Amino acid sequence: MEPANHTAVSEFLLLGLTEDPALQPLIFSLFLTMYLVTILGNLLIILAISSDPRLHTPMYFFLSALSFNDICLSSSTIPKMLVNIQRQDRSITYTGCLAQACSVILFVVLENFLLAMMAYDRYVAICYPLRYTAIMNPHLCVLMVLFSAFISTMDSLFHTLMVLRLSFCSDMEIPQFFCELAQLLKLSCTQTLIDNILIYVASFLFLGVPLSGIIFSYVHIVSSVLRMPSSGGKHKAFSTCGSHLCVVSLFYGTGLGVYISSAVTDSPRRIAVASVMYSVVPQMMNPFIYSLRNKDVKEALRKLMGRMASFL
Repeated sequence: MEPANHTAVSEFLLLGLTEDPALQPLIFSLFLTMYLVTILGNLLIILAISSDPRLHTPMYFFLSALSFNDICLSSSTIPKMLVNIQRQDRSITYTGCLAQACSVILFVVLENFLLAMMAYDRYVAICYPLRYTAIMNPHLCVLMVLFSAFISTMDSLFHTLMVLRLSFCSDMEIPQFFCELAQLLKLSCTQTLIDNILIYVASFLFLGVPLSGIIFSYVHIVSSVLRMPSSGGKHKAFSTCGSHLCVVSLFYGTGLGVYISSAVTDSPRRIAVASVMYSVVPQMMNPFIYSLRNKDVKEALRKLMGRMASFL
């Protein structure tokens, strides 16, 4: 079959999680609920932190950025899926598919950087407490987030430009509920060896390096905490890291689950279901993890809800 030039491609088909019409209302309700919980939960975290002066610290600044990023990541995939289910139309335009793939890459990479910055913040706070305010000054924190956003944007644009040069065959079906870079490469009639190599290199740099930074930070954190003479000090130090460790475990654990699923199964549906675990679930669970395990955030949320109730 002769490959069709990419300029002739007008749309792709997102097959979603199932083609069973009887399950579509259930999936619509489930994902709509998850999306609303994600938006509301992360928005409340941002509002609580911004309204409480006690939380105007580097740790909570990074948490606000993480919550905003989670809102953006969920918004780049779920709304299109809900619209397609509602309209009973699985199509997505070529431009829309590239924009969605670019957005997912941007926010996933930025999530990695933000989690690494939060780990570095805890590393400085526990290992160098006397120098914490000098090292983690507001200008550095803002610069770190902006630089990470810039790197993430460049990486996502780079991968999008790679897709632009590809030609596609007549099969335009993507066995996912969103446009994923790996699935687009599988649909291409063009040789994608170089593209795959570049993806592995970029993954090592922008996913592996932040993860290595997180591991490095916690190795030193654990070492410093174990040297503390007071059991109360150890408990306090570990409690400040508990929420972040849960979020890190959830994000990388679900990502690893997707990788293992794609390696051990050829079922596109199972891979699609596994993808939900890293692109939807962590973003929904993060606000609950921080609000339930962090006393300061819990208190700020209580005050925020009290002020909101007084206005109603």
